[in-house]
Parts: sequence; C-alpha cells; structure tokens
Amino acid sequence: MAFNNSITITGNVTREPELRFTPAGAALCEFGVAWNLRKQNGDDEAMFFNVTCWRSLAENVAESIDKGDRVIVTGRLNWRSWETDAGEKRQVVDIQAEEVGPSLQWASADVTRNERSDGGAPSSNQGQAAPSSNFPTDEEPF
Repeated sequence: MAFNNSITITGNVTREPELRFTPAGAALCEFGVAWNLRKQNGDDEAMFFNVTCWRSLAENVAESIDKGDRVIVTGRLNWRSWETDAGEKRQVVDIQAEEVGPSLQWASADVTRNERSDGGAPSSNQGQAAPSSNFPTDEEPF
C-alpha cells in the first residue's frame, strides 16, 4: 500500500540556509521555516520546521533564500530517530523539500533560470528555433 505524505507550508525562513556537501559531493542545504497557527481565541502559536534540500535545489536555495524571507515549501515528511552518547533516545520530523520558492503574496521576485547541471545533456537546438512544438523538447514551460 502506497502512502502519499506530501506537505506544503508557507512561512518565514528562521535561519540562514546552510549549504554543505557530502563526502560523495552531493549538495545538502538545511534551513528553518516558521508559521503561526491562529487559534479560535485569537492567540497565535508558532510552529517550527526543519527543511532539508538536496543537489541543485540545495544550491539554488542557498543562493536565493535569506533569513526572514517568506517561502513556500513542498516536500515530504521524514521521521528520524537516534540515541545520544548519553543513551537518551531522540526523534525528529523534518521536511525533505522537493520545491522551494518565494511567496509572492507581499513581495515580488526575479527568476533567473540556471543551466542544467544534473547530468542532462544540453539541448542540441540551443540558440536555434524551437522544434514544431511551442517549447524545446528538453524543457518544461514556465
């Protein structure tokens, strides 16, 4: 039985994205997002989430997102558990991001398209007229 544990949150970045690389060279970026849960009595309760991005998304997030920015994050929930050196059991749920983007409700953004670096071959018709369809075959429309 397959489960779909997708989640989308909109909130403010609580700490600068931290870009690191694994020993194998894969980019990894982590940052925090907070949003307020407005209760019926008018009080707000802050909810905090850790977000992890991988590969090209990690590099783009580290370059584009800053603390305080309002973002939309779509991904999946990831549960981890471990035991500390003192023998205490710990567990955490974080978001493994599939997409991260600026929220445009109260801001505007300029989008710059990066060249593909994910191992895909560059388009052979780059700089030429597109084939008979409206878009080059190796790109999705914006």
